[in-house]
Amino acid sequence: QVQLVESGGGLVQAGGSLRLSCAASGRTFSSYAMGWFRQAPGKEREFVAAISWSGGRTRYADSVKGRFAISRDNAKNTVYLQMNSLKPEDTAVYYCAAGGVLTTTFYDYWGQGTQVTVSS
Repeated sequence: QVQLVESGGGLVQAGGSLRLSCAASGRTFSSYAMGWFRQAPGKEREFVAAISWSGGRTRYADSVKGRFAISRDNAKNTVYLQMNSLKPEDTAVYYCAAGGVLTTTFYDYWGQGTQVTVSS
């Protein structure tokens, strides 16, 4: 069992940056691939980024490539999402997730989410 708690969301102007964190409980964090997803009002949840258990492989949605960076610190049981050059269309609730494999879809465990609002 893994429990995930996101933090770092907030209000930022377009062009600004935020770093989201996701702290995981449990001793097996380093065995999980981790993902970030987001859901904007009235829209379905969508994949943002993912990272393998070792951190050696990453994957990004086309909409965030070159602007967002996912990383992890297994010693701290934490995964990060650095978000730069933010746009109003990045406004959403951001969720982190843990699963057995790096994927853009299915994950076993989910956090409660953190709100990111980008003003124009």
